[in-house]
Amino acid sequence: MARIDVKGTSITVYSEGDKDFISLTDMLKAKDGDFFISDWLRNRNTVEFIGIWEQVHNPDFNYGGFAAIKTQAGLNNYKLSVKEWVAQTNAIGLVAKAGRYGGTYAHKDIAFEFGMWISAEFKIYLIKEFQRLKETEYQQLGWDIRRNLTKINYRIHTDAIKANLIPPQLTPQQINLIYASEADLLNMALFGKTAKQWRDESPGNKGNIRDEANAAQLVCLANLETLNAHFIHRGLAQAERLKLLNQTAIQQMKLLLADAGARRLEGKRP
Repeated sequence: MARIDVKGTSITVYSEGDKDFISLTDMLKAKDGDFFISDWLRNRNTVEFIGIWEQVHNPDFNYGGFAAIKTQAGLNNYKLSVKEWVAQTNAIGLVAKAGRYGGTYAHKDIAFEFGMWISAEFKIYLIKEFQRLKETEYQQLGWDIRRNLTKINYRIHTDAIKANLIPPQLTPQQINLIYASEADLLNMALFGKTAKQWRDESPGNKGNIRDEANAAQLVCLANLETLNAHFIHRGLAQAERLKLLNQTAIQQMKLLLADAGARRLEGKRP
């Protein structure tokens, strides 16, 4: 769950898979006078809009149930709740949730349309704040992806070292030395220096050489870890592996630095 502030109104947003839902219940707090979601839902234009949305996005949409609702929409004595709409049409664009964050939620496309019923100004600010939220999430996700790439491949890398380079007689301290040696093998291949050399060149820096890496370097590092694990399984000597990994790093960095996708991860224009 996340929250956005739209003209002083706090609105809950949550994601389910690749779909984003916005709380209509929260949005109602910005409406002057009494207004209910059922009032909006009984409007014929509303029914037609969300019906078309469901037809485009929902392969299990119940057309028969929708047709029955559409014939009665707009009549003075007709009332329709969200739960009734979902039950009769098998809709996925509107959701009635219970619990701490309970209320009525709508897919962002439908929520934006509902925003117009609050006011045109409200709809514009709703879209603006929602986009701001997604941009922030994208930036955070970009960093998580970059870090997780190395974490996932680190396990592959260390497992290969354990299976092929570490005799069972070694002490834990000796094992750590071998892990450090292999980590520096990758550092040398990609950065041209060991972790210690980097620390000596960067006094006062509390991070490490990989914390300072950019997105392209982290992607390349993840690839090198997998490739080094493969070389270890093949029984290649460390010196030979270093030469091959360095050649690979040079080739991949040239490609990554020219790639528009990698530049977007860095927040740069393609």
